[in-house]
Amino acid sequence: MATAPRMATTISAARALAAFSSDVVVGLTAPGQKELPSKYLYDEVGSALFEAICTLPEYGLGRAGMRMLERYSGEIVDRVPGPVIVAELGSGSGQQTRWVLEALARRQRVNYYPIDISGSALFRCQRELGQIDMVSIVGFERAYLDGLQEVAARRRDGERLLVLFLGSTIGNFDRPAGEQFMREVRSILRAGDALLLATDLVKPIPTLILAYDDPAGVTAAFNKNLLARINRELEGDFDLRRFEHVVRYDEGEQRIEMHLRSTAWQRVTIRKAGLRVHLREGETIWTESSHKYEPEQVVRMGERSDYHCAGQWFDAEWPLAQSLFFAA
Repeated sequence: MATAPRMATTISAARALAAFSSDVVVGLTAPGQKELPSKYLYDEVGSALFEAICTLPEYGLGRAGMRMLERYSGEIVDRVPGPVIVAELGSGSGQQTRWVLEALARRQRVNYYPIDISGSALFRCQRELGQIDMVSIVGFERAYLDGLQEVAARRRDGERLLVLFLGSTIGNFDRPAGEQFMREVRSILRAGDALLLATDLVKPIPTLILAYDDPAGVTAAFNKNLLARINRELEGDFDLRRFEHVVRYDEGEQRIEMHLRSTAWQRVTIRKAGLRVHLREGETIWTESSHKYEPEQVVRMGERSDYHCAGQWFDAEWPLAQSLFFAA
């Protein structure tokens, strides 16, 4: 039987709120383009909306990840010698992860450490995966690297660490920042540890636009919820009716961008942040980037970050890559 799931949530709510407030101030007072970090899209409401996005016919990324891991998890974990402990960066509800854990559990008892800044996502993850035989779960409500350092400190002699970074979240980083992040992950790993990295691949532009601007408006609600979160947590007075969801594709950067565009001149006060900000009609707040890759770009990014690629797997229906890297 699976051991009872536990969660380490010692992160201070006050500290998290202070970080949110600081990032909002920095982003909304930036010269030129205003922006907000995409990680703040995923509060309890945002995480639930994202789960709904993953069911939309226009957004094939989540289903592709599920198909691939259902089909290839056995082959992937067979390439990672044991014993293995598993850490997942940005676990969300953990639906895709089930296939990896079940494949590993056929050969050993598995300690699984989901890491997510959303406590509600961790709760759903534990509810989703907590009954898998031979799997013990301890969740960390942390930023990626902070959580990974704590997991690495728990390993016993002889254990190999397998890090999962699924959902193509690496695409939310600018390319130099994505490489830097991979190097920072590598600095925590030992030689021979593994990283399974999902990357969304380049595909026709109309397909990409529709995936991030669905006709049902779910992604628009997900995007606007970031402003609603500022209202709830920082006592802002954003009027969501005065913003529209905008999606762009930058072909040179191979990047989808999500923005919130002000439909009128307006002044917004965020009381807990001590901030008053003005927005012109037509001015946007940039909320998310999603970079798309060619398979060879992924391999080269890993090599420049001190990994070697042990294999890549692809989905034919929705171009997506799962790449298995080992720390060199």
